[in-house]
Amino acid sequence: MKRAIWSLLMSVSVAGMAAADAPQPVQQNNSNAIWFENWTGLSNTTMTIAKPDGEVVSIFAASGTPVFELVGRDVIDGVYRYEISAATEDRVEIKNVQNNGRGDAAQDTIAKAFYLTGAFHVERGVIVAPENLTEEE
Repeated sequence: MKRAIWSLLMSVSVAGMAAADAPQPVQQNNSNAIWFENWTGLSNTTMTIAKPDGEVVSIFAASGTPVFELVGRDVIDGVYRYEISAATEDRVEIKNVQNNGRGDAAQDTIAKAFYLTGAFHVERGVIVAPENLTEEE
């Protein structure tokens, strides 16, 4: 019985450590920019932002967090949606051997993908925190 409990505790703690190692970026912003903290272990990141008027903007960062900035005087108010895709330090097996590179560059693993979506709101030309949003009557 003790052995079964010990095995259960060890498997739970190992699973907890694996989950703790996964990237957990946290959205941050000021009045005119949005970025992420807790970015350790992510690279080759593309942040795609869909503006309220339908325009789509992509920002690439080889290392570090991508930063989206509101620029100019004609900033559109509304909900901006984003999606982030990045490579983690973890490796996974390539399932399609055809796409594993050529010659010395051939590999049987690839960086595990990280994916995150979210949104932020712009009101009167500045990014506002969700708790500060007000409905117009």
